[in-house]
Amino acid sequence: MQDQPVPPSGRRAGANTLDKETFGRRLRVARKQLGWTLAQLSERSGVSIPTISRAERGQLALGYDNFAALGQALQMDMGQMFSSASAKTSRFKDPVVTRAGEGVAYRGESFVYEFLGTTAVGKKMIPVLGTVHARTFNGPEDFARHPGEEFVYILSGTVDVYFDTGETLRLTRGDSLYFDSRIGHAYVSVSRQLARTIGAMTGESDSAQKARERHEPAVAEAPTGRGPAAPARKTRRR
Repeated sequence: MQDQPVPPSGRRAGANTLDKETFGRRLRVARKQLGWTLAQLSERSGVSIPTISRAERGQLALGYDNFAALGQALQMDMGQMFSSASAKTSRFKDPVVTRAGEGVAYRGESFVYEFLGTTAVGKKMIPVLGTVHARTFNGPEDFARHPGEEFVYILSGTVDVYFDTGETLRLTRGDSLYFDSRIGHAYVSVSRQLARTIGAMTGESDSAQKARERHEPAVAEAPTGRGPAAPARKTRRR
């Protein structure tokens, strides 16, 4: 099978696009429905006030780690955050089909995501097609960190994956990677064509979520060979 050229936008033709302005409005509405100030949402999510403010005004495209943290704080499922306005969402119970071109595309700082299965609320995994449009690694500020685990499979192109452990892995078509996503990580396309990926991320464990909801500090398992898990963020990119 030949690699298909990636359109300049990084999204597949026909995919629904969620622009940062629409996402920002959803974010603001969700915050105000809870009666929270920007400072309160920042405290609960670990995302800085300026970042939230700019995102709500449609001036900033968030990376996965930031919108995952905000969604968790606001108790918004990814399906609610990224489903198209006309889509009917429901609690995940029956099989959910995403037809070709029916995913929801969102352009982050280094990835164009096409979220799949967005109508299923409450699912444990976040399946996503991705186009890596980052071309350089600029240092620690590029690292993303978020609770859970991450799997990525390279559909086309070549990607360098940087970790805050100092390790860099080069992945090419057909390679895959599975890792603890609390470790700082960043993806960079190094092939002529932007790399295309498919993968899935999980959120925090049920025990960690219950502990957080009880306002008790959850004891996170540190990645092998590392000290205590670092607090979520405030790095971004993805």
